[in-house]
Amino acid sequence: MAKATVTFEDIGVTVTVPAGTRMIEISEKVGAGIIYGCREGDCGTCLMVVTAGWDNLSEPSVLEDKILRENMAGKNNRLACQAQVLGGEISVRPA
Repeated sequence: MAKATVTFEDIGVTVTVPAGTRMIEISEKVGAGIIYGCREGDCGTCLMVVTAGWDNLSEPSVLEDKILRENMAGKNNRLACQAQVLGGEISVRPA
C-alpha cells in the first residue's frame, strides 16, 4: 500500500500514513491545530493551507469546491475533512 509523509507545520510534527487517509483523521491523531465542526464538508471549519504537496492530495469534490468558494478560500486552501492523501510528501497548517 502506498504511503505518504505529512508534516503539520503548526506543531512541527511529521508522520507517515497510508494513502487514502483523510487529513482531518491524521490531524486529530497528532494533535495538530486543524479544527472541525461537521466532518462532512458542509461547514468549512477545517480549512487548511497546503504549503507543499498539493498534487499528493485527492482532487477537491464539487461540494468541497463550493464550500471553498463560499468561504472565499485562497488557492492553496483545502478542507481537511475532504482531502485524502495519495502518497508523496505533504505539508499543511491551519488556515
